[in-house]
Order: sequence, then C-alpha cells, then structure tokens
Amino acid sequence: MAPLVGWRYALFIGGLVGTLGLATYPIIIDPMMNPEKWKKIQEQTRSKIRQEDIQPGNMNVWTDPFDRKKQNSTN
Repeated sequence: MAPLVGWRYALFIGGLVGTLGLATYPIIIDPMMNPEKWKKIQEQTRSKIRQEDIQPGNMNVWTDPFDRKKQNSTN
C-alpha cells in the first residue's frame, strides 16, 4: 500500500473528521441546540417517578441552596 501524501492525505483526514462530526452531531450538538425536545421526553419518562422514594440514604431531595426566603424589612 502506498503512503498517503498530498491530496489523498488531506482527503483521508477530512473524511475522518467528517465521520466523527456526523457521529457526534445527534449525541452532542442536537440536544444543545434543541433542548425543548429532550426536556419533553425527560418529563414523560420521569412522570411516574417520585424522587423522594428513590433518594439514597433517606436524604432530603435537592433544593437550591441560594434560594433565599423573602425577608419583611421595614426600612
């Protein structure tokens, strides 16, 4: 087999990069570009799951630690 040089080498590398791009598009790029579709699927899939029942070690369900309660200030 002859070594790849010149345009054949560029074609080989281009084909390799193109194949990787086509393979990763539906896995990585499409969910980032169209998250609504995936959110809908996730909602339907998780609709019958109660998070409190599957939480390991009887831990509390995650809550936002930065969610501050409103304070009644009379300044």
